[in-house]
Amino acid sequence: MIVSVEPTTATPHRDETTQALRPHAEQAFAAELAALAAQDDRPRPARWKLSPWAVATYLLGGTLPDGTVITPKYVGPRRIVEVAVTTLATDRALLLLGVPGTAKTWVSEHLAAAVSGDSTLLVQGTAGTPEEAIRYGWNYARLLAHGPSRDALVPSPVMRAMAEGMTARVEELTRIPADVQDTLITILSEKTLPIPELGEEVQAVRGFNLIATANDRDRGVNDLSSALRRRFNTVVLPLPESADAEVDIVTRRVEQLGRSLDLPAAPDGIEEIRRVVTVFRELRDGITADGRTKLKSPSGTLSTAEAISVVTNGLALATHFGDGVLRPGDVAAGILGAVVRDPAADRVVWQEYLETVVREREGWTDFYRACREVSA
Repeated sequence: MIVSVEPTTATPHRDETTQALRPHAEQAFAAELAALAAQDDRPRPARWKLSPWAVATYLLGGTLPDGTVITPKYVGPRRIVEVAVTTLATDRALLLLGVPGTAKTWVSEHLAAAVSGDSTLLVQGTAGTPEEAIRYGWNYARLLAHGPSRDALVPSPVMRAMAEGMTARVEELTRIPADVQDTLITILSEKTLPIPELGEEVQAVRGFNLIATANDRDRGVNDLSSALRRRFNTVVLPLPESADAEVDIVTRRVEQLGRSLDLPAAPDGIEEIRRVVTVFRELRDGITADGRTKLKSPSGTLSTAEAISVVTNGLALATHFGDGVLRPGDVAAGILGAVVRDPAADRVVWQEYLETVVREREGWTDFYRACREVSA
């Protein structure tokens, strides 16, 4: 017997959406998605809101025939996005793999928003994620009162996606215990989720697929079994290839976050953004940008996401406790917090970098003084 799951999606009221601190992608970029859908005359897979071409355009940006500008959501190689979108158009699940801060979650959310119009069918992976989060749970009041029944069953986001032909997301797959990870094997291989308590099953309908994200850099991760890894098509998201590309990414995201937090645009902020990116890239790569000086790398990842956080916090400092202009003193403390994760080893790395690189770099005197002040 096949069991169906009733859709339970709820569309937030307009006022609720505009007041949300962090709207979902399909809410924040609703106008762009609507413009793409209106002009998208290419073939669409079953239950997709947009064609694969339009999904890629939504992520990479472009200008539509009517002049509508689609802002880039991901800055990186086009082929990576095309492979990811094509994977979702097949019956093979997608695994976005990369070091922390390479926009895996960001890309996952926007892919789901463009494909299904709903990025909220999400399982957040942690060390405590139970099997029920991927399969299904029970309303125990009804279970005790009436026994196992359809009414007592609580579908997981993955079960709902299967029944409705939607895209489910599993974030931080490698943080989920290995035995819980393997719950996905039957779902991805047989496209079926058995419910033995009811003698029933949920069969995935056309349009269902799953996007997972994972990294193997952080501590506390669990390796994927070879059986589960074979069920995914893996796409590796790299770090930005150049400093200019990373500066562009940081600038765009800081502007978006600044608007949501009612922070004014910082005049001449690009100079400090470039400085933060330069520091992070040099310490991350273990060599200065000119290739002349080798450096020790700290224990942290110093990712693009952390650079965005440092600049956003600096912008808030400049707005609320300064003159609104982003200056070295506004980002120095944030950089120190990002670099010095291990108080002993990382502090030595940071002090050496300050004295051998920052101190001697032309035009960085104010930044050097600000960093020395917060490091004292």
